Amino acid sequence: MSKVLEGKITGEGRTFGIVVSRFNEFVSLRLLEGAMDCLRRHGANDDDVTIVWVPGAFDIPAVAKRMGDAGKYDAVVCLGAVIRGATPHFDYVAAEVAKGVANAATHTGVPTVFGIVTADNLEQAIERAGAKAGNRGWDAARAAMELADVYARME
Repeated sequence: MSKVLEGKITGEGRTFGIVVSRFNEFVSLRLLEGAMDCLRRHGANDDDVTIVWVPGAFDIPAVAKRMGDAGKYDAVVCLGAVIRGATPHFDYVAAEVAKGVANAATHTGVPTVFGIVTADNLEQAIERAGAKAGNRGWDAARAAMELADVYARME
């Protein structure tokens, strides 16, 4: 018979790091509110959550990696918004942030979740930060809890 591992969505007894981009703070703050609401509703204690604000989305992966390397967190949640403008800047930032967060997860062995909204315009970003399309911060926190539990079960 196959062995199946599934993570429970619980924050009880776990520690979380959250890295948030200050750029596009109007959106990032709502993502953070969603993540914190999700963690609290699933038993996480505010004292077990460390929030680090960084200047922009490009800075998120380096801080996420440092948090993962620190060995203090069961999971790291990365939050921010990259909104397309008139130049190719969006393409570079969005791609590098996605690669960087994935690399942080791979190299630290700590679940590191991509909760960064990439949108063509502010309206789309707002929709993903608590309006029509839910809250990507909530989703990222939920995934972080599930992955932290899966990792613990795998050990």
